[in-house]
Amino acid sequence: MMFNSGLYTLEPREKKILTIISEKGKALKLPLYAVGGFVRDKLLGRPCKDIDIVCQGDGIQLAQEVASAFRPTPSVNIFERFGTAMIKHGDLEIEFVGARKESYKHESRKPIISPGTIEDDQLRRDFTINTISISLNEEDFGNIIDPFNGLEDLERRIIRTPTDPDITFSDDPLRMLRAIRFSSQLGFEIDQVSWEGIIRNADRLKIVSKERISAELDKIILSEVPSKGFDLLYKSGLLRIFFPELCLLQGVAYQDGKGHKDNFYHTLQVLDNLSQQTDQLYLRWAAILHDIAKPQTKRYDAEVGWTFHGHEALGAAMVPRIFKNLRMPLDAKMKYVQKLVRLHLRPIALTQEQITDSALRRLLFDAGEDLEDLLMLCEADITSKNPDKVKKFLNNYVIVRQKLQEVEEKDKIRAWQPPISGEKIMEIYGLAPCKEVGIIKNAIREAILEGEIPNQLEDAMGLMEKIASELNLKKVQLT
Repeated sequence: MMFNSGLYTLEPREKKILTIISEKGKALKLPLYAVGGFVRDKLLGRPCKDIDIVCQGDGIQLAQEVASAFRPTPSVNIFERFGTAMIKHGDLEIEFVGARKESYKHESRKPIISPGTIEDDQLRRDFTINTISISLNEEDFGNIIDPFNGLEDLERRIIRTPTDPDITFSDDPLRMLRAIRFSSQLGFEIDQVSWEGIIRNADRLKIVSKERISAELDKIILSEVPSKGFDLLYKSGLLRIFFPELCLLQGVAYQDGKGHKDNFYHTLQVLDNLSQQTDQLYLRWAAILHDIAKPQTKRYDAEVGWTFHGHEALGAAMVPRIFKNLRMPLDAKMKYVQKLVRLHLRPIALTQEQITDSALRRLLFDAGEDLEDLLMLCEADITSKNPDKVKKFLNNYVIVRQKLQEVEEKDKIRAWQPPISGEKIMEIYGLAPCKEVGIIKNAIREAILEGEIPNQLEDAMGLMEKIASELNLKKVQLT
């Protein structure tokens, strides 16, 4: 069924690019169409930096011809195995593929591909809202082709497979995660038949690589209300397959009539709270993992109720294993998340007790340049249903921030290093690396952080000489 192009608006640059592609397709006698996410997002009025082009013929040849019309001429990235090619034009990525049919072996999500028609190509796609295409052919340029009522599903805000969901999800199980990702990103609902198909086929996700799973998970995390995606992941049974540690947070235990909060849904609330303040992916990951060790540290004390002592330290220790299992980067990004998980109780403690300068100095030193992110995480961690309690804690953080600023301006602790390095201690006392060097260096650092001596070289030198004397160390004669 065809509709006119009044349903969407192309930017002048987009129209120019699609016109060039249309002209090249005409010269090659290839029927061709814009498809998928680009069309969907144009109809929804969302920005899009990817354009997918399907032609009935050689998509690689078409890409090469189109690239030759752009200035400067972009390189053509060719993927022979899949019969696809991609070019970059400014900030746009344009992918070309020949229309195809797909079939699958049960043990793999990699398709067996054969040439097909535009109808075959639309049928192989994941959801009806992604099957809509725009004709780039001269006779009906700009018209919408919608064989599976994708426009109606856009209007109804529904995620639905174009064919039997058992076939769609069994063929490529990653589509189950994509359904939840689109639901989370767009605020759409998954239709009941497709949802039941996800539940039935959840175990098929085991054949998908962790790298592909994590890529979809990151997109869910970056959605406006990520809790919706995680709730669907949990209820569908998908989450337990690739992230069982998070599932363990769900549920409430009772003893002597005392229960604790459901730490799974608490975590989702923290994630949503934080997402209102930042789109920084790994800060959102810190929210997801901040209480990850609570199931392992949960204890019941008859006098105080439920406790989770040490969950911040154990949680920090769990971060590398979780990142490794999900094939996520084991670099500075992981260490950043680990640091925030380890420190997330420290600012909270400062809001509940008399604030000392030494405690503030230690937090400044330990958090360093990540202090603001840590405070954002801690503020997001306030999830009480009592608005007065939330207001009280947030006001306490205002005081903590003011005190931190005062101490930082006075002592310059953030990103600070002790005035005397280990190398300098070794030089003065003629030492190789040894425990005595560490004893002196740590004593100087602790004395400054505790406020026992000023953060000045002269005072640090005096303490160094005192401790060195106690250790029977003698200065060497420097020439």
